[in-house]
Amino acid sequence: MEESLWYLLAGTRGSENRASIVRALDEQPRNANRLAEAVDLGYNTVRHHLDTLRDHDVVVRNGDGYGAVYRLSDQFEEHREVYERVVEAADHPLPDGSNAAEGAE
Repeated sequence: MEESLWYLLAGTRGSENRASIVRALDEQPRNANRLAEAVDLGYNTVRHHLDTLRDHDVVVRNGDGYGAVYRLSDQFEEHREVYERVVEAADHPLPDGSNAAEGAE
């Protein structure tokens, strides 16, 4: 899981969007449409990133179709400290526009 989190959230194109999606799901489970609104991305973009995050066991889907709700996986929760390190190292902006690394100073 550690390698996957580094790859997904710091090492590839789209990592900032995926980090935003993970943060939004950490606030509350959501369907793809509500998630797209929360992170200000297009629905298809969010679905693409959700598929990638599911492939790496970061999120799970409850239900099928349009109303399916996504949440963070138990496996992710077991590795939350890795997630925190990755996001801090990647220096992704937080929802308020500040950077994770700024708060650590």
